[in-house]
Amino acid sequence: MPPNDRVAAAVDPAPAVEGWFATGAEPHLIGTCCTACGTYHFPPETFSCRNPRCGSTTLEEVPLSRRGRLWSFAVNQYAAPPPALNPDPFEPYGVAAVELGEEHMVVLGRVANDADVSALHIGQPMEMTVEPIIAGADELVWKWKPVGS
Repeated sequence: MPPNDRVAAAVDPAPAVEGWFATGAEPHLIGTCCTACGTYHFPPETFSCRNPRCGSTTLEEVPLSRRGRLWSFAVNQYAAPPPALNPDPFEPYGVAAVELGEEHMVVLGRVANDADVSALHIGQPMEMTVEPIIAGADELVWKWKPVGS
């Protein structure tokens, strides 16, 4: 089935990528943490620590911070190529790089549908949420929204 035809056949939304984030009242990203050096990984690592000074193979699955600070952002003005889902007609959307303070990492994601991208500013507190990748789609993804919106 072509990617945009899946929108019309939507039923119960499900995570687009299993094991990368949790849904529910307190949605959060799922990462791993190296028990030897404390390095966090997202997406979750399954084989060994990515820290070049470590290399341990002992990793724990951990929930990552739901909040962080806006590190960078952009407005995507063009539709992503297939197999990406795009609304028809295409509408520009925001992409945010959010720094998780406790984990010392930056996680990229779309900006929430109802967020005003023209009001975003570097350093702004952001919070993770879960939404369909586009309206009507059955694939859920994590997105970033300004705290308080």
